[in-house]
Amino acid sequence: MSADLAEAAATAVNQCLNVAPDESVVVVTDDEREPIGEALYEAASAVSGDATVLRYPPAEQHGTEPPAPVAAAMAESDVFLAPTTKSLSHTRARGAACDAGARGATLPGITAEVFTTGLDADYAAIEAACDDVLAQVTGADEVRVTSPAGTDVTFGIGDREWLSDTGMVRDSGDFSNLPAGEVFVAPETATGTYVVDGTMMPHGLLDEDRTLTFEVDDGQVTAIDDDAIRADVEAAAESVGDAAYNLAELGIGTNVGVDELVGSVLLDEKAGGTVHIAIGDNAGIGGETDAPVHLDGILRNPTVYADGEEVELPTA
Repeated sequence: MSADLAEAAATAVNQCLNVAPDESVVVVTDDEREPIGEALYEAASAVSGDATVLRYPPAEQHGTEPPAPVAAAMAESDVFLAPTTKSLSHTRARGAACDAGARGATLPGITAEVFTTGLDADYAAIEAACDDVLAQVTGADEVRVTSPAGTDVTFGIGDREWLSDTGMVRDSGDFSNLPAGEVFVAPETATGTYVVDGTMMPHGLLDEDRTLTFEVDDGQVTAIDDDAIRADVEAAAESVGDAAYNLAELGIGTNVGVDELVGSVLLDEKAGGTVHIAIGDNAGIGGETDAPVHLDGILRNPTVYADGEEVELPTA
């Protein structure tokens, strides 16, 4: 194991999760993320005598539920860490684990480069940036996002709660992505157009002259101008219908240590001064839509207005 992997794993276990010697830890990984899973297991084992690593084949879609024994182990642990190819963030298994009192972090699509870069961060500064953005958006009935690429979309927040992903996972039931740094909400509705000009799977980092355009009406994505993304959503719709087209999330990046996009949604959606908008599932973040897909697209250079007042976005 490289020293960089070991150091990043130690940051996750000790600084972010604050694992205690008497706590049980389960690391959930898959065949493609085994080195990172093993690094986290070694770091957890250095602190706790009750650490376990579970590995299973990678899922085909973000948001796919893990095998039942994995879900059970997460729920029975004090702490869980999930470096997986496809995201467990918005699964019922993750939600049930937190409801049972476990605290944890998911690391969807994590690579060694993103792991070592993203965990080399000042998490106190990230937490402060989250608090600042939360103070500006909390209580707003309406949030509008525009961008030079052509975005102009308005979100009705309703009674939904803004959440903060600081990376500091210290209390029972707490949850975060790692690398961390975002403030986000599952809006009740949305209407307009958003244009992704940063990162979005399955394409990764878009070329400078490429954009992906999405039309939204009354909380549903009604048009997608990209064949590959449209196919992913249509595949999900075969099992859940219109829920797959739900406008699921509005997020604001607050990681002031990320100063450029690298093609990883996990890291790029956290970049300070960006916005990300997602399609599909949001039941795990305060919404009501259950879908086997959650597709985030990152917008560069956005302007955000909360009830007409421009929000000051954090930058690196």
